[in-house]
Amino acid sequence: MGADRNSLGMLLAILAIVFCIFKFIYIVYELGLEKGALYRPQIFNWFALPANTADLVRKPWTLLTYMFMHDRVFHLLGNLLWLWGFGFIFQDLAGGKRIVPVFLTGGFAGGVVFVLAFNLIPGLKGILPVATLEGASAGIMAIALAATTLAPGYRLFPMIAGGIPLWVLTLVFVIIDFASITSQNAGGHLSHLAGAVAGFAFAYALKKGYDASKWYITLSEKINGLFSPAVTEKSKAKDEFFYNTGGVTPFKRHPNVTQSRIDEILDKINQKGFRSLTEEEKEILKRASQSEEL
Repeated sequence: MGADRNSLGMLLAILAIVFCIFKFIYIVYELGLEKGALYRPQIFNWFALPANTADLVRKPWTLLTYMFMHDRVFHLLGNLLWLWGFGFIFQDLAGGKRIVPVFLTGGFAGGVVFVLAFNLIPGLKGILPVATLEGASAGIMAIALAATTLAPGYRLFPMIAGGIPLWVLTLVFVIIDFASITSQNAGGHLSHLAGAVAGFAFAYALKKGYDASKWYITLSEKINGLFSPAVTEKSKAKDEFFYNTGGVTPFKRHPNVTQSRIDEILDKINQKGFRSLTEEEKEILKRASQSEEL
């Protein structure tokens, strides 16, 4: 569980550290180079996503780096708050290792839609040469929709009339972005909606048995293995059992598996997350899934 939670903490830390680094550079420019007038063209815009495809070809890395760039303190704080909230729920439902791939998937989807929108929608072409995108919002929307798709009835603020369903809060965010498409930040709101669609697709596929984050989990485990000490035969031996039962399987009490009991457990997951289950409830789900496979 600790390793899973590190992914969310790592993502929050990266966003905060990147902001501090670039804000320090901005302060240096502000104090010494024409009061910061050269900061964006010389520094910031090399990491923000340009809508102009000619600029994007010269700076393809911006499709990734823009997700970690924030120019204003309150923009960063708002994103960190929502990332922590939705990320905590998502890791409770699907595990922390999937947070980063969902975030990246939503960010890529948001970036692609942003570029396409400015190049295909006539009303946006007027500011195409100078339009840029920055911020983690598309990736956070992907995490929000993924969590909501997995457990729409997950309850928030239980002290208020039994809690507010997660889908209500998420729907409010989606409506706000949809209603703001005609605003000055139309490209940004379109990117948020694209991230939301990507998050929904990820969670829907996960519920159907396809895990789109498997590549990331496999890669991260291989990388962690390079920096972890090799497991010796001696250490493996500690996990083995050295008693002989004479071929007789020790008695183990199995909880009864009934459809009503399974429905109760699924409702509990829907409202409180998988980690709220007791060991007995987890065993019931495991036995139910094994019986379905048979």
